[in-house]
Amino acid sequence: QVQLVESGGGLVQPGGSLRLSCSASGKIFSIPAMRWYRQAPGKEREWVATISSGGSTDYADSVKDRFAVSRDNAKNTVYLQMNSLKSEDTAVYYCNVDVTPRAGLSYGRYWGKGTLVTVSE
Repeated sequence: QVQLVESGGGLVQPGGSLRLSCSASGKIFSIPAMRWYRQAPGKEREWVATISSGGSTDYADSVKDRFAVSRDNAKNTVYLQMNSLKSEDTAVYYCNVDVTPRAGLSYGRYWGKGTLVTVSE
């Protein structure tokens, strides 16, 4: 089994910054991809960003040029640096990770429990 622990959420003023972290632990051989999603109040969960094992990144248009995803493979951790935050970025942020438990096996996909980010005066 794999456990994901997110941290770094909180209250920030518009224009401010926050850095989220998500650490994976458990039976891990490799992590092909790590992602961030978010769910705003009353809305469906939406994809925010992805980073591959090789460091390739992709972003939703709504966060491009403001958010940056990175990872530390030695620590099995993914980060989301969020700058120039807007009120519409208020949401619960979830990490989503593909984990291969052993060589030759297919990956499983896991979700964190989420961390709340509130952007408000």
